[in-house]
Amino acid sequence: MNGGPYNPLDKINLARSIETELLSRQAVGFDQLSDVRGAGVYAIYYFGHFPAYATIAARNLDGKFAQPIYVGKAIPKGGRKGGISADSLAGKPLLDRLGQHASSIDQATNLSIADFAVRHLVVDDIWIPLGENMLIETYKPVWNRALDGFGNKDPGRRRATQYKSPWDVLHPGRRFAEKLADSGLSEEFLAERVDDYLNNRPMKRLPRVVEEQQAEEQGEAEQGADDGLRHLGTTDHI
Repeated sequence: MNGGPYNPLDKINLARSIETELLSRQAVGFDQLSDVRGAGVYAIYYFGHFPAYATIAARNLDGKFAQPIYVGKAIPKGGRKGGISADSLAGKPLLDRLGQHASSIDQATNLSIADFAVRHLVVDDIWIPLGENMLIETYKPVWNRALDGFGNKDPGRRRATQYKSPWDVLHPGRRFAEKLADSGLSEEFLAERVDDYLNNRPMKRLPRVVEEQQAEEQGEAEQGADDGLRHLGTTDHI
């Protein structure tokens, strides 16, 4: 038992309050998100029949939605420039980000958008990274931790120097990814990596070029972000 007094403003307790509030929200299909406004955090759940995700799907059947396959955040416009003036209710950053994810899933040849549901929560801007980190630390979603690339956007001019992400290899079909270079990864290798992760076994290492690309993308994603509250633990996701 911890002998210290309970501090409701401790960052862990604040983070858990965001997590609890998000989990109290109903999980809905991507087709029910048209009225979402504001910035915040979200959790995506899978309950389909892709073999590698059988254990995840089993935890999300019958409306249980107990294991996200991915969690993320959408910050207000200008939120990556620092400060605390960004308005979490302004615009539709959550809707835009979830729309990008819906497009990724819809383009994948071996996934169906009908097999996914979403919980989302509008959060005051300074607490958004804290809430996202808490969700990742609690659930360790496979698309955040073991299969990188779901959250990637079109690399644009960098395309000539980019490799397909692990997510794009296991779930081919995104139009921008079809133009990226082959890293040598196979669907079989990545399915085994996912299986190892979900069964708490050590994962085989990715090729060096993929690890280096992930590190570079992670650094770019964090550069200049208003992430002063994000240090709850490991944040090896994109």
